Amino acid sequence: MQYWLMKTEPDVFSIDDLKKGGVEPWDGIRNYQARNYMRDQMEVGDRVLIYHSRSKPMGVVGEAEVASAAYPDASQFDAKSKYFDPGATPDNPRWMLVDIKYLRHFPRVVTLAEMKAEPGLEGMLVIKRGMRLSIQPVAQSHYETVCALAEE
Repeated sequence: MQYWLMKTEPDVFSIDDLKKGGVEPWDGIRNYQARNYMRDQMEVGDRVLIYHSRSKPMGVVGEAEVASAAYPDASQFDAKSKYFDPGATPDNPRWMLVDIKYLRHFPRVVTLAEMKAEPGLEGMLVIKRGMRLSIQPVAQSHYETVCALAEE
């Protein structure tokens, strides 16, 4: 099993939206590295920390899991979508997604500031200055530390 952090803006798609749907496609990713993680490394059952960005406070709000193998993001073929990619074709898709299954809300937000101050999270990508990638691998020890902090 692998561990991930997936960022989302709560005014666009929040953990509450994920809970309502139960299982939702993680669509609209238009960064090649994030796409590669979904396409090449994510597997069904991998655990995911859901991180709310552009919110006050920013931080990890809950857990989810990968619920499907990667498949083409249909929005790349829709000319009316803001995620439309004229260079993508059904025979040669550029953008992939995975389905994500809601697991739980944390009892409290584990804030970015708190994660930066936690010695056990040194090296975690989300706390690195300038790290904007929306999907990031997370070490198992970091995942477990964030989950423990949420329970405090």
